[in-house]
Amino acid sequence: MNEHLALLPREKILAYGAAALSNAELLAIFLRTGSQGEPVLQLAERLLKEFGSLYLLLQADYTKLAQCKGMGACKFTQLQAVSELARRFFSEQFLHEDVMSGPELLKTRLLELFAGQEREVFMVLFLNNQHQIICQEEMFKGTLNRVEVHPREIIRFAIKMNASAIILAHNHPSGNPEPSVADRQVTERIHSACSIMGIKLLDHFVVGHKSCVSFTERGWL
Repeated sequence: MNEHLALLPREKILAYGAAALSNAELLAIFLRTGSQGEPVLQLAERLLKEFGSLYLLLQADYTKLAQCKGMGACKFTQLQAVSELARRFFSEQFLHEDVMSGPELLKTRLLELFAGQEREVFMVLFLNNQHQIICQEEMFKGTLNRVEVHPREIIRFAIKMNASAIILAHNHPSGNPEPSVADRQVTERIHSACSIMGIKLLDHFVVGHKSCVSFTERGWL
């Protein structure tokens, strides 16, 4: 009976699609097995209850997760792999979707891409002369509230990719997307470097937990 219940989420996906499953059911598929005396679906439900949300569960480090009954190195690596796979999926969406069709779609994808980042990450989208995305790169990684940015490295990579324009994006792990004085200063430095090389700086997005701020919309570019 328990084995049948453990397979039920898989059968549900085949019948109705993944969107029909609850967070616990999806989590149970990745965990694969439960612990002694606890079926995998019950384990998944308990973990979500103990951590408060799927987001907090996937952000938990090994020390914290290992304190939970039924969780060890194997299941921790499974959850880490799921989280990283999701991040890479959102990253590749830039290359397969027309995110340049409107600022709201681009903002949505940036929110998804930066979700869960505990440190500041500075990303650059490199575009051709038709403003189509050639690639996106995480150029610099920093601390909880600071990232050191080198405009020369951005220009060098843009030339390497034969990019005609770029879009900047970085996150604020605090969740507040309001640009700092330092954000505006580094944007000016990058803008100046781009102007010298004939590369257009189209925008700079600062990404919080629930929203983004666009420098272009603010009239700063």
